[in-house]
Amino acid sequence: MSASNTAGASEPSRMRIRDLLPNLNLGDWKPGPLNSLTDVPGVRVHTQEIFADNGNVNTGVTSILPREDWFHKACYAGIFSFNGSGEMTGSHWINETGLLHSPIIITNSFAVGAAYQGIYEYTIKAQGVVKGQVDWFLLPVVAETFDGYLNDLSQFVIKPEHIIKGLESVSSDRVREGCVGGGAGMICHYFKGGTGSSSRVVPGFNSKGEPKDYTVGALVQANYGKKPHLRITGVPVGRILAAEAEKAAEKDAEKKAAQENLEREKDRKDGSIIVIIATDAPLHPTQLQRLAKRATVGLARVGGRGHNPSGDIFLAFSTGNGIPVQTISMDRRAVDPFKPSTNDAELVDDSSINGLFEAVAEATEEAIYNALCMAETMVGNQGHTIEALPLERVKEIMEKYMD
Repeated sequence: MSASNTAGASEPSRMRIRDLLPNLNLGDWKPGPLNSLTDVPGVRVHTQEIFADNGNVNTGVTSILPREDWFHKACYAGIFSFNGSGEMTGSHWINETGLLHSPIIITNSFAVGAAYQGIYEYTIKAQGVVKGQVDWFLLPVVAETFDGYLNDLSQFVIKPEHIIKGLESVSSDRVREGCVGGGAGMICHYFKGGTGSSSRVVPGFNSKGEPKDYTVGALVQANYGKKPHLRITGVPVGRILAAEAEKAAEKDAEKKAAQENLEREKDRKDGSIIVIIATDAPLHPTQLQRLAKRATVGLARVGGRGHNPSGDIFLAFSTGNGIPVQTISMDRRAVDPFKPSTNDAELVDDSSINGLFEAVAEATEEAIYNALCMAETMVGNQGHTIEALPLERVKEIMEKYMD
C-alpha cells in the first residue's frame, strides 16, 4: 500500500474556502481558532488512509472521541436521518436514551463490521480488561458512505487494527481535510469529495448570567450530489462548470464516455453524507436532535437534495454535561435500578437557541466547501478518474458574482 493515489503534484495548491475566497460571506458567526470540529474543547479526531500502489484501493477511517472520559461520562446526543439509505450503528440506543458513550468511526460501507469490532477491541485494551471479564455495556457508533467507484470494496482492506490505531492517535489538532480519513475515496457533486470541517463561536451566558462563548463544530464525510446542483453561497457554480464540461466533452469522446459512466454510477448509488456536530453548549437530547436537523440547512445551501439512495445521517452531541454511565454491571451497582435517583445538569433555555441553530447550518455548509476545496484529483479503482473542484475557475466565477 502506498501513501497516496491523488494527483496533487500536478495540480495547483489546494486550500480551504476561506483561503480561496477571503471576502466570501460564510455567515453571521465567527469560526473558532482552528475552524474545525476540534475547536470544541475535549473533542479529538484522527484520520488515516489506505491506498494501493495499483490505484484500486482508496479508502480510510475517521476516528472521533467525544470527550476524554467517554467511557464513564456520556454526552447527551441526538440523531436526525434526512434520508436513511445508510448506516449509523448504535443509533437506536442514542434515540432511546439520548446518550452517546462510544467513540465515533466514519468509514466505507463495507468496513462497518471491522470498525464495530475495532471499537470493542480498543475499549477492551483501554479499560485493561482481563480475559473473560468484560463487565460493561457499549454499543459502538459506526457510520458509513459508499466509495465503490474509486475503491475496490471487495478487498475489505480496513481491519480492526486500523480502528485501534485511529482511536489511540486522536488529537485536538485541526482536522485534516480532502481525500483523507473515511472520505479518502468519496465523490461530492461529481468532483472529488471527502472529509471537511468547520466551526462557529456563539456568544451567550452561563447559568449565573455571566458571558460565555459556546462553540459548535461540524465534520462531514461528503459523498453525494450532482454537479449542476453545486452552489457556493447561492452562486450556481456547479451549473456553470457542468455546462463548460459538457461543451468540452463534445470535442473529447473519452471524456464524454467517462462522464456518462460516472453519472450512471452516481444515479445507481448516490453517495451519502455523514455529518457529526459537536458543541460545548449544555443541551439536552431533544435540543441536540434539533441541532442535527439544522445540518440539513447547510447541506441544502450547497446543493444536497436528499435523493432516494443517499444516506444522509446527522449526529449532534454536547460535551456540556457529563452523564454517569457504566454504573451498573453484573457484579457492581453504583445506583439501584429500581429507585430513581437524579443527576445535576445545566441546560440551555430553548428560547435562546437560535444562534446555535444558525451556527450548525453555517459550519456544515463550510465543512462541505472545505472537503471539496481540499480534495485532489484521484485516479482510482479500474482507472476511474474523478477531477478535483477547479479552484482557479471557481475563484473567477465567484469573484464575478461577488463584485
